[in-house]
Amino acid sequence: MPGREAVEHHLEVTKTARYWTLGDSSKAQEVWFVLHGYKQLARRFLTRFRSIAGDQRLIVAPEALSRFYASEEPGRHGSAAVVGASWMTREDRLAEIDDYVGYLDRVAKLVPELPVTVLGYSQGTATAARWVTQGRVSADRLVLWAGYVPPDLDFARAAEVFSHVELVLVRGDADPMLSDDLAERERAVLEGAGIEYRVVTYRGGHEVVPEALALVAGD
Repeated sequence: MPGREAVEHHLEVTKTARYWTLGDSSKAQEVWFVLHGYKQLARRFLTRFRSIAGDQRLIVAPEALSRFYASEEPGRHGSAAVVGASWMTREDRLAEIDDYVGYLDRVAKLVPELPVTVLGYSQGTATAARWVTQGRVSADRLVLWAGYVPPDLDFARAAEVFSHVELVLVRGDADPMLSDDLAERERAVLEGAGIEYRVVTYRGGHEVVPEALALVAGD
């Protein structure tokens, strides 16, 4: 009967987001935006970049908009329960992508106009790739660490963007979240689109390894 079917609606709302920084924006010569992985928070993730932060480099860690209790213990969550965040889920995914791309664009406007590296880790790799190709950030380099280029990316648009943005893929040789099949599929898609990239490998698993980070940073 008419009126008995559920109808989906959307509206924009105001939400308070947060981001964390390391370094002195008044002295920095370059900016890194680092996007955390699933179940992480920006402040904890940012500690992995202390080894490359300093007067010359400003590190900016935006936090994903969806926080949740990541602890698995039963019952009500107390003050000791671990909280994490997620960039998106499959539910209403296109709206969530638009939301975080717009949010990250706003964060980028708050820092000095300097050479920009965007680094995405794990779940953050897809977020970083979409932001650089769909957003307004003027990136000089995109680093995808422990994750893949999202297969639904607009690769015609991506090829245009990556003609002036360096693409770096960082992979651990013992990362259980990666697979040869997915890496081969990514290679075929990138090369088919004419997108140049380089791969940095390190001994280790699903983690940000200081030695590999220093290599990527050129320190």
